[in-house]
Amino acid sequence: MQTVYIETTIPSYLAAHTSRQEPMASHQRLTQEWWKQHRHRFLLYTSAFVRGEAAGGDAGAAKRRMPYLDSLPDLDVPVELDQLEAELIRLFQLPPRAATDASHLGMAILHRMDYLLTWNCTHLANATLQKDLHEYCLYHKLHYPIVCTPETLIQLTP
Repeated sequence: MQTVYIETTIPSYLAAHTSRQEPMASHQRLTQEWWKQHRHRFLLYTSAFVRGEAAGGDAGAAKRRMPYLDSLPDLDVPVELDQLEAELIRLFQLPPRAATDASHLGMAILHRMDYLLTWNCTHLANATLQKDLHEYCLYHKLHYPIVCTPETLIQLTP
């Protein structure tokens, strides 16, 4: 079975009140569809980084997000993660507020996840960054996870 690292935006979209604004409303519907109909085709994992982000912010929203993570195992934090995070932050020129995005990506790389599932299209599911990441992983002989949204992972599943 293929593996999926569930990043923080996934439980956030699942637990959020339904938006009246597009494209957010469509993204929420696609996330709910993927979660209900397609997640069982994969082995899902998360991390302490996701749990920490999901537990933050508005207390009511955090309480709604956490149950989506309850059944998911946490990946351990490899010793190589600190160095990889620093390199990813430098490679993508991530601002300090987005440093955890490098943690998510590093976890998916080091744990050889098939997919990193996210709606973060600024720092993760971004075609320009994916090209640079692919070249970086090839050069350093690292695993290259597919970083995608629920919409594209639905299209990938039979």
